[in-house]
Amino acid sequence: MRYYKVNLEQTSIRELNQQLHTLQEHDSCWQINHPNGGHNIAVGLRQAAQIEIYGSVGYYCGGLNQHADLTIYGHAGAGVAENILSGSVRIHGNVAQYAAASGQGGLVVIDGDASARCGIAMKGVDIVVKGSVGYMSAFMAQQGHLVIGGDADEGLGESLYDAVIFIAGHAEGLGQGCVELPMDEARLSTLQQLLARAEFALPASRFRCYGPLRHRLNPTPIMAEMQDMA
Repeated sequence: MRYYKVNLEQTSIRELNQQLHTLQEHDSCWQINHPNGGHNIAVGLRQAAQIEIYGSVGYYCGGLNQHADLTIYGHAGAGVAENILSGSVRIHGNVAQYAAASGQGGLVVIDGDASARCGIAMKGVDIVVKGSVGYMSAFMAQQGHLVIGGDADEGLGESLYDAVIFIAGHAEGLGQGCVELPMDEARLSTLQQLLARAEFALPASRFRCYGPLRHRLNPTPIMAEMQDMA
């Protein structure tokens, strides 16, 4: 594995991203210092690199990530890990609004709190927030899982499709079409795996499960039925 060290007080974000996009190695480790709240850091990565950012970042850090494992030792601005495809993005701090919006896969872990619309329109990403989330989180969430260790503001799961929400704290108000589901063995197993992957020590027994009303009326999600028919 090759190691790289970049100081963003000396190298521009554009230059950094160009270096990351032209990686030839299938695995490398990058230490990025002094991000100073800069926007669009490490976007569109397609290699299995390990990226460590020491400091807080601005908008859209880690967006469109594919294969890379990105860790931010600080806070993150709006749209962190937007449209993530695979790999992981971990934030050792708080994040602003619409974290992991439209995420299609991979894992996003937030050690602190997430602002409004966390996981909006998620399409398969798994998100673990160890703190609380803002209003209308998981709005129009199609697939994937949102795990919340703290509380949720009003509108949680508004217009939910097939995604599932696990929450340990209090939900101020559920969105239309979002209802509590029984914590059956399959859902409990999924939650335990997500907690382990996120290195979150909170017991699974503390969580309640929420999802779309049709999951309570029909245990087989519509998306699974469609896949079986394909």
